[in-house]
Amino acid sequence: MIKNKIAFISGIVILGICMCLFFPYPNSEMIYAQSSFMSFPIQTKDGFRMLGIIGSVLFIVAIILIGRSITKYFFRTIGLVVILYACLPYLLITAYQETFASGIMAISYNGDGTCDFEMLGKDLMMGECELALHNRSNEAVSFDLEFLESSYLEDDMRMTTLMNLAGPYHLTIEANRIKSIHLKEILDVTDVSNHMEGGASYEVHFKLWNGETERNL
Repeated sequence: MIKNKIAFISGIVILGICMCLFFPYPNSEMIYAQSSFMSFPIQTKDGFRMLGIIGSVLFIVAIILIGRSITKYFFRTIGLVVILYACLPYLLITAYQETFASGIMAISYNGDGTCDFEMLGKDLMMGECELALHNRSNEAVSFDLEFLESSYLEDDMRMTTLMNLAGPYHLTIEANRIKSIHLKEILDVTDVSNHMEGGASYEVHFKLWNGETERNL
């Protein structure tokens, strides 16, 4: 099945390098990506990410090497490699969090959080956010949460971070538990001139911290 072992091994090694470039732990670089390829952020508000472009090129080179090194089952093999590449980091992170991690390092987030905003008057806004966090450790974890702004908004525009007007939010999640978090606040936006008038934000991101330890999820 493998006709060129050197090409095959080279492809696997390059994929390993690609995975290390933007390994999504403890922080995810994809938070700030406006365009991406696989696990590589290509463009952010600050422009193109050269390391992300290099990683994308290396990934394509690795797939070509692996493809040329096999004699049959080409599409199955390439499909399997891509699936493993996408899933392996999260499997490794989960295994680490459930065995060795503690504190906020053991908290995982599936990225499905949402926030909705509605003006109640000239200077008052209703903000409501829902998200789920999983404490994979065997001990309860307490931390503070602060929302991060969407990477798709203009630099001076605020939406998700309006929730921080009522924060930070102190939370505790019991051991080995998934906690659904529902935050609903009346926000005074009198002193915030650059806020959205309303709308929804999906795949919200936030910062967790406990003492000197911080994570962006």
